[in-house]
This record gives sequence, structure tokens and C-alpha cells, in this order.
Amino acid sequence: MNFLRIPVLSLAMAAVLTVALHPASASAARTDRWQADLSVVDRDDVNVRHTRAGLRLADARPPAAPARRSAVAEGMLVTSARTLAAPATRVRADVTVTTRPGAAATVQVRGWRAHGWTEWRDAVPAAVFDSPVRQVQARVVLTASRSGETAEVRAVRLTADRVAVTAATPGLTYRVYATRVGLVGNTTANGHVVVARDHFVALPSRRGLSPRNSGDYTVRVCTTTGSRCEYAPVWDVGPWNTRDDYWNPSAVRENWKDLPQGRPEAQAAYQSGYNGGRDQFGRVVLNPAGIDLADGTFWDGLQLTTNAWVDVAYLWTGTGSRGVVGDGPLNIRSGPGTSYATRGLAAQYANVPIQCYVTGQSVTGPYRTTNRWNRLASGQFVSHAYISTVWGGTVPRC
Repeated sequence: MNFLRIPVLSLAMAAVLTVALHPASASAARTDRWQADLSVVDRDDVNVRHTRAGLRLADARPPAAPARRSAVAEGMLVTSARTLAAPATRVRADVTVTTRPGAAATVQVRGWRAHGWTEWRDAVPAAVFDSPVRQVQARVVLTASRSGETAEVRAVRLTADRVAVTAATPGLTYRVYATRVGLVGNTTANGHVVVARDHFVALPSRRGLSPRNSGDYTVRVCTTTGSRCEYAPVWDVGPWNTRDDYWNPSAVRENWKDLPQGRPEAQAAYQSGYNGGRDQFGRVVLNPAGIDLADGTFWDGLQLTTNAWVDVAYLWTGTGSRGVVGDGPLNIRSGPGTSYATRGLAAQYANVPIQCYVTGQSVTGPYRTTNRWNRLASGQFVSHAYISTVWGGTVPRC
């Protein structure tokens, strides 16, 4: 057995390792420190047990078909909630874990606000909340290797403090029907010539149309499961209408002011016969589309195979710092390194909402060599090596 101290990006190694993950020193703000009790395994915990070696999977064998939800064994321990001495916006975990090839251990936290719990967020390197939380609950998630090896978590030490967070919000989000653009060789409304597997979108109003080779108006479009997303600039007008800024309230919406905010006219026409089932030009509406996706966004970003409902965030209606993707399409990842899973793409020129940044794997890109990874408002990460500029405010450390 080898005992080494390595960063979180190296949790899965070819030999058995003991890993100590130490966050940066606490800020000058008031901090709360405590150690999670891993010895209490009760009814809200699943497939874990505690031994003198640490917390491990109770059964690391792959689940049997057909009931399996995963190809490998998983387990989870949820700790008791801790009331903080002072409200916090950041929680970091210092984890000591023995891991084996293919096995993984993740520490996540959530915070209690006046209106309920936040989503669970990874506490390594840090979980940052948009508003202060007064209680924190942690959980340890264990995943076995395909051969049945399990990690053993020996200790989880948590630190909560308060940091200034730029409230980078994605803006208004609506679920609309997406169709594929195609039209390779044609020219878009902003003068861009469409190429094969291009990355942009079209919306049915020029109010959200970006100038050519810019992402002044960028959307984040995701599958309804949230498994894949792409940040893409708005470079064309359509589908169906050209004066239907449906994301705006009726007070400023160009046309169709009697429709609910977020409802495209084409959708209302197709589904309920609004405007006689026709668009602004009198054409019979044949589908409820509220956005068109270029081929690369459709096939590569979202990995769609047919037209589908998607969740669209109209990012210019949000707030906070934005980073301009200078070279793309750029992978967006679940963590600060290229070993983390890809969750989608950010197209060239897209303006992505940056919440904060962390230190991770060093990457060489077109603008710099850096170990800085920007955490997006969606909780995913992009390497700063591919960001040409940041505007809208200073980005804090997570």
C-alpha cells in the first residue's frame, strides 16, 4: 500500500492511495469548523457501513439485472444537519480517504435557507451558495469499481465561512420546443454563413440577435433531464415568427401580448389554435417550435437525435460576471479538470455566467496556461485558458 498526499483530481489511481484533500486557508471572515460523524449509520443511509478502517460500501458487488440503476454498486451516508454559528455562503470539505482503482468517494453539502434546502453541491474544492445558509448537511457518496473495490473514507472535516459572491444568475428560463436548423451554406440574419455542425441558435425576434462573431445574446439550452447543455450565441431569427420575444413580459413584448410570458406564439398556435393556428405571416404552424438549433448544437452539444423539448435560459436577462469563450466549442465539465465528465459544450463567442473560480488541473489554451477553472452558474466548470475576457464584475474565488 502506498500512502501519498495528492490533489482531488487524482482520486482514482492505479494503486491504493490515502488521499488528504486540504482546502485553501480560511478567509478572515468568521468560520465554523466541525468533523462529520461517519460512525452513525441509520435509516436514511444506503449500502454503507463503518469499520475501524473508515466508511465503506456494505456490498460492493455490482447490482444484479434487471433492477439495477447503475452498472456498479453505490452507497450513501447522510449526516445530521449542523446549525452554524453565523450564516455562511461557502462550505469546504477536507477529506481523508483510501481509494482503489475505479472506486470513488464524493462529499456533498446542502444549505438551509428561509425557503428551504439548496441543491446538493460538491464540497471539494468548495460549495458556494448564492445566498447565506444557516444550517448545513453533508453526505458521503461511495461508488465501487466494476470489479467490486470500494473506497474507505476515514474523516471528513468541514469549514463554513462567508465570502463575497458575485450573483451570476442565468436569467429567465423556459421550456420550449426545439427544431434543427440545417441550412448549411445559407446566411443567417446577422450575416453568418452556416457551416457543417455549426454552433448557434435562432430565436423568433431580433431583440435577442447578436452581431456576427459575438455572443452579446447567448442562451444556455439543456435537455429536459439536465444531462447535456450548450451555451450558444443567438445568430439567426426564427422559427416561424420574427417579432415574438416571448421571454419578455407583455408590457414590452413586441407582439402577442395576451399570451403568457414564456409561451411562444408558434406553440400557442399549434397546440390551441391561437391566431387561427397561423404565424405572423399567415402560414399554418406545423410544430410548436420556440427555438432553432444549429446542427452542432443539436447533435454534439445536446446529443439530440430528433426535435425535442428543451430548457432555455436567456442569459442576457440574468446578472453577474460573464466570460467570453474565445475558442470553441469548449467542453463544460462536472469538475475542474479534463478527467471530469463532459456535460456539454460552450460555443465560440458564447458569454457564460461565471459564479466563482477554483484551482484545478493546469491547462494550456489559446489565451494562457493556467490552473484556474471557472465555475458557471449551473455548477459546471470551464478552463480559463479558453476565456478571452471577463466582464460584468470581479470573479471571486469559490
